[in-house]
Amino acid sequence: MYLLLAAHPQGAVLQELTQAGRPHPSNPEPRPVPASELPAVVRGLERRRQGGQPPRWIWHRTQDWYPSLLASGVELDRCHDLSLRGSILAHSQFTAHTEYALNADQVTLDDPQQPPRALQPPPPPPEQGALFDDPDAGVGRRRTLEDLREEYAAQQVALASVSPEENRRNRLQLLLAAESASAMIAAEMQHAGVPWREDLHEEILADHLGPRPPMGHRPAKLEALNLELRGLLNAPTLNPDSPQDLMRALHRNGIEVKSTRQWELKESKHPAIAPLLAYKKLSRLHAANGWAWLDAWVAGGRFRPEYVVGGVVSGRWASRGGGALQIPRQIRGAVHADPGYKLIVADASQLEPRVLVALAKDSTMAEAARDQDLYSGIAAKGFGGDRAKAKVALLGAMYGATSGEAGRLMPQLARTYPRAVDFVERAARAGESGGTVTTRLGRSSPPPSERWYQSQRSSSAEEQRRAESIARSRGRFTRNFVVQGSAADWAACWLAELRRRLRALGADGPVRAELVFFLHDEVMVHAPEHLVDVCIKAIEDAACAAKDLLFGPIPVEFPVSVAVVDSYDRAK
Repeated sequence: MYLLLAAHPQGAVLQELTQAGRPHPSNPEPRPVPASELPAVVRGLERRRQGGQPPRWIWHRTQDWYPSLLASGVELDRCHDLSLRGSILAHSQFTAHTEYALNADQVTLDDPQQPPRALQPPPPPPEQGALFDDPDAGVGRRRTLEDLREEYAAQQVALASVSPEENRRNRLQLLLAAESASAMIAAEMQHAGVPWREDLHEEILADHLGPRPPMGHRPAKLEALNLELRGLLNAPTLNPDSPQDLMRALHRNGIEVKSTRQWELKESKHPAIAPLLAYKKLSRLHAANGWAWLDAWVAGGRFRPEYVVGGVVSGRWASRGGGALQIPRQIRGAVHADPGYKLIVADASQLEPRVLVALAKDSTMAEAARDQDLYSGIAAKGFGGDRAKAKVALLGAMYGATSGEAGRLMPQLARTYPRAVDFVERAARAGESGGTVTTRLGRSSPPPSERWYQSQRSSSAEEQRRAESIARSRGRFTRNFVVQGSAADWAACWLAELRRRLRALGADGPVRAELVFFLHDEVMVHAPEHLVDVCIKAIEDAACAAKDLLFGPIPVEFPVSVAVVDSYDRAK
């Protein structure tokens, strides 16, 4: 059963559709639902089963509907997020020939000098109440039931037009399902929140910074370092938080640096450098995760950021507010399990290099990595057992490092593992020529803009050198995109498979294990102590299932490291 959910002046409107996107012949009429009745109606429909399967909800964006349903105690099984699906279908090389892609607004990489790793995340979602406002009163037109039905039908036509060659249609369909599942997981994690002990956070801040200061004042330890710096630099009014003020003070004391970056400051032996580096470290903690952050983002023992699924062009997640994807080690002790619970922290070991092995079908490298640390296995076959050299060489191949030690080691890596090196080199050459690359499941890199092409139409020798530099920059981007993006494909499938297993564990009781955090290749599950073992098995089984979904039965392992802890700082 496919149920389309759209905004309506009365609240919401529901319509049952066929899989192709047409009104279902047995129940073709839309059903208006008052906003106050929507949770109960959705809950009742979710409990219906057709052929043993729950309904699949179709809506513009998961974030428009699911958070408020979760707040009303309504959990859903699956959905189609038309916004996320549309973004993939509009840009995938698998659908480039379709009317859907040809008519879509194309996103390009506009900076010819430095292709970004991320595009701007989408704007904040509107308040739920705005869905029911006068469509002419807001900044944009409300999407009607007809709009969404037509969009879904167009997406289904585009998907059906994908060539079955190399299983492309099934792979892309898997990506669309995993992306929509990710949107539901993101909303559920925001609803559940990361378990956070405010008292422990306060203790960490007091230990590093001193007592909580009055509003607008520096903490005691920062102020003490500031006074020390003023004396050492003979600058009685120095404000070390001002880059301009700090640079002037450093230059007056003969410290000729071009920036205040840590690596550059460390080259000086001046006695002010050590307290300055200490000040910068504590200042980052105070600004990013100090008392103001704690007051703004933690409530009721939970940190609830908003995740942005597909916020990075490669498919990686981003976050909006609170820095959810950058919980620094200094405050991880505040991430603490509730009484009777444990935190299960699992990460996929060396995910991107293993994805490269699978993509390149490099059997030699696969054999080297079997049953052991990947870098050690590679080193044993090609680098005389030197793990550090093997790691530098492989990461250099994935990220396009052509100078220094990585450049010197590349010929040895290419001789020993030619298929893996050739795979990333071909991706780089595609980028350098203005082409796009595509992940395992079908997400494609944005094409360069007209500005990029203009940069390649050089005439003078100087312009030619600049054009070549710009082309190499794009090659480094596409070289990494295809690996990082395919790793994001795997992670989305891992999450979806894990969610399904955890939901099955909690189906018969109120005490449940919940996904509460995700970062690229790491998940955190907040689990009752008696469910820890079955949760670990669910995590490991989900990782195996994700590998099979992406690559089938290949001789490449995707091991998962698991730590069961009370607080996040003890996980690594």
